Amino acid sequence: MLLHDALPEGRQNTIKRIDAELVVIGGGLSGCCAAISAARAGKTVCLIQDRPVLGGNASSEVRLWSLGATSHMGNNNRWSREGGIIDELLLENLYRNPEGNTVIFDTVLLDKVRAESNITLLLNTAVYNTVKDGTRHIAAVQAFCSQNSTTYDVQGQYFCDASGDGLVAFQAGAAFRIGAESCEEFGEKLAPEKADTELLGHSIYFYSKDVGRPVNFEPPSFASIDKVTLDRIKRIRRDDIGPRLWWLEYGGNCNTIEDTEEIKWELWKVVYGVWDYIKNSGNFDGVENLTLEWVGTIPGKRESRRFEGLYMMTQQDVVEQRSFPDAISYGGWSIDHHPGDGVYSNKAPCRQFHSKGVYQIPLRSMISKDIDNLFFAGRIISASHIAFGSTRVMCTCAHGGQAVGQAVALCLESGWQPTELLETEPLAMLHGRLNAMGHFIPQVPSVPTDNLLSRATLESSSELMLEQLPADGPWRSLAVSAAQWLPMKQGVSYTVRSRIRSAAENRLTVQLRASSKPENFTPDLVLEEVEVAVSPGEQDVTVTFSKTLPADQYGFIGFIGDESLEIACSESRVTGLVSVFNGKNEAVSNNGRQLAEPGSGIDEFEFWTPERRPGGHNLALSVSPPISDFSVQNLTSEYTRPYQRSHAWVAAPGDVQPEVIVRWTEAQKLTRVTLYFDTDFDHALESSLYDHPERTMPFCVSDYEVYADGDRLLKAVSNNYQSRNELLLDEPVTTKTLRLRLKRKSAQVPVSLFGLSAN
Repeated sequence: MLLHDALPEGRQNTIKRIDAELVVIGGGLSGCCAAISAARAGKTVCLIQDRPVLGGNASSEVRLWSLGATSHMGNNNRWSREGGIIDELLLENLYRNPEGNTVIFDTVLLDKVRAESNITLLLNTAVYNTVKDGTRHIAAVQAFCSQNSTTYDVQGQYFCDASGDGLVAFQAGAAFRIGAESCEEFGEKLAPEKADTELLGHSIYFYSKDVGRPVNFEPPSFASIDKVTLDRIKRIRRDDIGPRLWWLEYGGNCNTIEDTEEIKWELWKVVYGVWDYIKNSGNFDGVENLTLEWVGTIPGKRESRRFEGLYMMTQQDVVEQRSFPDAISYGGWSIDHHPGDGVYSNKAPCRQFHSKGVYQIPLRSMISKDIDNLFFAGRIISASHIAFGSTRVMCTCAHGGQAVGQAVALCLESGWQPTELLETEPLAMLHGRLNAMGHFIPQVPSVPTDNLLSRATLESSSELMLEQLPADGPWRSLAVSAAQWLPMKQGVSYTVRSRIRSAAENRLTVQLRASSKPENFTPDLVLEEVEVAVSPGEQDVTVTFSKTLPADQYGFIGFIGDESLEIACSESRVTGLVSVFNGKNEAVSNNGRQLAEPGSGIDEFEFWTPERRPGGHNLALSVSPPISDFSVQNLTSEYTRPYQRSHAWVAAPGDVQPEVIVRWTEAQKLTRVTLYFDTDFDHALESSLYDHPERTMPFCVSDYEVYADGDRLLKAVSNNYQSRNELLLDEPVTTKTLRLRLKRKSAQVPVSLFGLSAN
């Protein structure tokens, strides 16, 4: 028994001091990735999260899917899924949780953070004060945990504000903005004529469940959709759950920080009113057995403060895909803005404008211009309101968070200030670290300095020379135009043969296209169009193009729509190949073509997008000369994903025991081997709601062995499903050869590998 006498002067909470090299405030995806990144670089990190779980808007508390440049596979950004730590998290989630259960995703994030011994994790802990020891320097933050009645004094050398509202940056006095800039300030043609305070609002989601027997619903007294516009009510469907009702939005014309609780109540009013409408209006069939399983208790917040860094991104940076010497991340979601009145607005729920490809995000947008030891991560980075419409989404934020973690680690190791990272040598070091982590930055090639393969000879048991994708798959109607992207060579004239089925005498239009920017996948250059007569029934159609590609880049073989024609598809799935279709994806405002108002600064172009497996078969084709872009020499190329070319070694389809052999003229001392596998960076890995067709990607090698001289086994790996495998050897090994033996998963999918390093 403990007995404590009264203390007239009162008591204080227990106070604990924590010292860390990096303090990360906010445990959403950007904060998690920043913390893990710095911790893996050997730095001590304190991650402070004011909620009971990690993940922010992707957690089980809000239940929004996480997305970035892949945009539900509804844009022209091929192989654009974010790499590095966020890729690792989402692949782990896919393996454990292909059904997209957000409760399971919570555990994935908790496991990954807790696995890092350098991270001190504080959950249910809210920062309430920021302590400075100079006008431009933060010394500590003070936080309180409601669950253990403990006050934490967290001292740090660097701070990363990933809190969403920029709590620490605000308290530290950093400059920030709320609302839209005028079009005059940055020359943004989508911006309003005059600056305003309209923001994107909050959303609350709900889930329903069929319990197999009739269930009544008596709405709470506050439930109402009386003010919801008729257009929004017409959008309601019986089976709409969770983020599919993202447009249940409100608060953009309120103070989205101070009025959050009031906004929540308004959204509860709408959500319960919508459910009452579904259950009790009589306008829906088959709802008798549905019950309301879950309603969010905190809103998913889109926009509040944006802080001023050393550079502020604008509409032009996104649309024109401008290059930055200090690029450390990238985006690819549309410029996506919503009306401030949300569900009470007569305007469309959103307007989305896509770029022709992914765009770079500079480090300067993540460094405070006012506080010397403060970085930004997440949706508060330095971007205009218009650019924020794209940079705000979770996987883009997470990718930037990883870069911040490495930037802080480099500052700590070198003694450099954050602004000094913008110089040539530090930037090269930062880029090298990020690329080695599989992070991927467009237009920033990997230039490894310590990869022993740079002085080795590479051999393989076979290499793919792509002459044919056999016609052993389903037939596909050309009512929607179809095309095949292939990595082609500059100046080469190709002949393509396809299998066509026609209902009558007809003419087939075949096009050779490319992107005006070699790194993009928007086929805006029509190089040649050929018409071929077809007869009723099945036949092979051969087209020889006289025009050639202007660079080594992906070429587009397009079969233009005609509902009386069908094209044969292939069961073969090959790394670096993808079929695309000029269809629609309403989830991202894709109606086959992007239209824009004159003077908006937005490009008009066609969307050619892939299908999710088990669909998305390659088109059956024969190609002459063969596509020869799959050499073993690609294992030391600049990128570890398809980007302008395949960048992959692919074994021949008939190679049942594929091997890669590395030979040195002199013995080398090895401590680690790193491999980069194909986990289909073209597949969007939404963390929730979307079902995925498999737990592991079909191109990813699951089982392999690594040998030194002769048959000395160094490592045997089974059940791999991650993009990057770093194998730390138990003890240093001296050898003149390194041999990889990789097990094929399927006869339809040849073994492939994007990169290999040894050091």
